[in-house]
Amino acid sequence: MAGFRTFLKSGHAPTLFAAFLYFDFCFAVWVLNGAMAPFISEAYNLTAAQKGFMISVPILAGAFMRFPLGILAQYIGRKNAALVEMSLIMAALAYGFFFISSYDHVLAMGVLLGIAGASFGVALSLGSGWFPPKYKGLAMGLAGAGNSGTVLAVLFAPPLAVAYGWQTVYGLAGLCMLVPFAVMVIFAKEPPDTEHQSFRQHIACLFEKDGWAFSLIYAITFGGFIGLSSFLPTYFHDQFGVTKVEAGQLTMLAALMGSAVRVVGGYISDRVGGINTLSGVLLMIAATLVLCGLAGSSLVVTTLMFMLCFAALGAGNGALFQLVPLRWPLTTAVAGSMIGEIGALGGGFIPNAMGLSKQYTGTYLWGFVAFALAAVALLFMLRVMQIRWTRTWAEKGGRARSA
Repeated sequence: MAGFRTFLKSGHAPTLFAAFLYFDFCFAVWVLNGAMAPFISEAYNLTAAQKGFMISVPILAGAFMRFPLGILAQYIGRKNAALVEMSLIMAALAYGFFFISSYDHVLAMGVLLGIAGASFGVALSLGSGWFPPKYKGLAMGLAGAGNSGTVLAVLFAPPLAVAYGWQTVYGLAGLCMLVPFAVMVIFAKEPPDTEHQSFRQHIACLFEKDGWAFSLIYAITFGGFIGLSSFLPTYFHDQFGVTKVEAGQLTMLAALMGSAVRVVGGYISDRVGGINTLSGVLLMIAATLVLCGLAGSSLVVTTLMFMLCFAALGAGNGALFQLVPLRWPLTTAVAGSMIGEIGALGGGFIPNAMGLSKQYTGTYLWGFVAFALAAVALLFMLRVMQIRWTRTWAEKGGRARSA
């Protein structure tokens, strides 16, 4: 406890809390269509492939919007960029409440929900910007625990949809966004870790191998988290015949593990190194994904495997973003947004792969296997890349270098 108090005193705790809340509510909005997919699918009689595509649209849209928001944050400040984004989200949710009447409208709404998915790099950089390098992993882990917004979405959206209709949930979510908006205005302060640089300097990480290596790993850890958490309500409902509300509750168990363990991943990485943590994480992800696919006849075993898988995904997210500020200390927001943009595209792969696997083979297994093989391939890449990383900008295992 004393160590945690020391950590809080080393930075600005109110800003860290505001960043967490902002990311948490944005994440909940981002996955709304996934949480309500069984309702939307029933309303428009969608095929398995259409379900997968509908769920993937907000993920892909959010991925493409992350880097522009990161650039904007470098010029108007991370706090101001967050306020602009939340204003746009509330306008988008008003559209969802008043105007949706067809499957095409749902797809358009998915693009607008992507605005909420752009929050990642700004939220983590804002939350960790006041903290010294030795605490960056923990600070980013706490801010990044805002991906627990998935829990809010899958837990509350289905029962609200049953009670008031699924379109009403958009309107209620828009009202809820006023909470993080107010907290950001009142409590957050722009961090001092900024530097005036040219546009080319801002995007330099786009032209580096390290940037792409981080992005591909993130496509597994975060892409797996957002893709699976968006798809699981549909998977549980279709595979096991549980009710829509029960499917959300089962998804909540897995998503909660991923959100909670993200903080642990950042904490452990500060001590043993992000590279070491990621190595173990990628192995566990590959193993549990295959087991999830093979356990398709048992609801209990499947739920337990998903909980283990999400724990590994969450720890991997925290571990990777312990490394980002070490590699790009002066452009963390932009680097984080670029990595988040490319990495989140992996989340769009899962719902589409699952839908296509089910429609054309009659089973979801091959969707799980494809993602597991990708995790193994990136584990091999990580072990090759870490040789140079530990000779240049990180200590052995991926820890922060001493001043």
